Amino acid sequence: MLIVAYDGAQILDIACPSGALDIANGYGAKPPYSVELGTLGRRAARSSAGILIGAGQGLETVAGRLDTLFVVGGIGCENAASDRHLLGQVRRLAGLSRRVASVCTGAFVLAAAGLLDHRRVTTHWGWGERLAERHPAVAVDVAPLYIRDGHVYTSAGVTSALDLTLALIEDDHGPTLARAVARELVTHVHRPADQAQISVFLAAPPPEDRLVRDLVGHIAGHLAEDLTPVALAARAGVSPRHLTRLFTAHLGTTPARAVRVARTEAAAHLVRSSGLSMAAISRRCGFGSAETLRQAFLDHYGITGDRIRRMPDMPTARVAPRRQTPGP
Repeated sequence: MLIVAYDGAQILDIACPSGALDIANGYGAKPPYSVELGTLGRRAARSSAGILIGAGQGLETVAGRLDTLFVVGGIGCENAASDRHLLGQVRRLAGLSRRVASVCTGAFVLAAAGLLDHRRVTTHWGWGERLAERHPAVAVDVAPLYIRDGHVYTSAGVTSALDLTLALIEDDHGPTLARAVARELVTHVHRPADQAQISVFLAAPPPEDRLVRDLVGHIAGHLAEDLTPVALAARAGVSPRHLTRLFTAHLGTTPARAVRVARTEAAAHLVRSSGLSMAAISRRCGFGSAETLRQAFLDHYGITGDRIRRMPDMPTARVAPRRQTPGP
């Protein structure tokens, strides 16, 4: 992996992928990962925290095939995205890479290099509107934690770099190694939702049961896919009846209700953070129609999508899916 940095880069954007891949090597990743930090002219980059970070590679001298090109974000992204020399090198190196990734506002650099045109991407929730305005050929969606579109990966703000890197490790070496790295880092392989989304599933501790926890993460990252109880049970390797028992015990709700809540909350976030139509949002979040989405908003929040769009803050659910006291 070649991590592209610049002055004003966020140090966590660098530390999360490099640290996770180092731990993956310690757990026997085969082939092992090789991680280098690259800058223009191999100059040290001063992070947004003021820490000077030495570079192992000058971007101009890198040749040959690369596995992963990883562009970080930070407050210096605006200057980086207007640096023609840097953009030229990023464009050239992307052509040498098996896959290209960004974290946070690193998406601005990839977009300015023309690498995100006609792709669905994400970035930090606070910068999504600006990215969409600046690059109208890019389909910006700030709801997911990370997005894969072909060989291009983009992720949300800062520590989502860790979630994305764990996903890359799982793609490369399978879930066993990814889980081992996550345990070492004292984190989860999948988070239930991106940091910008106010989710009732994040208001309480995560489910203790690993199967339920992994399925909640799968639901949040695949809202437009088949998430029927039968499909979820097949993914987990259990019967639909047993799946219902697990969700009821650990979330206080059924699988179908959990899916509806996740889709509704993600849709509410898109209503507030994007200019997408209700029909487009309903498709992205797995609803059959704008009318179905409208009814989901009424059931969950007691208001329509139009009112959600005009509210100064995210709405609060009328009924949380997790029971606060044990049932009979």
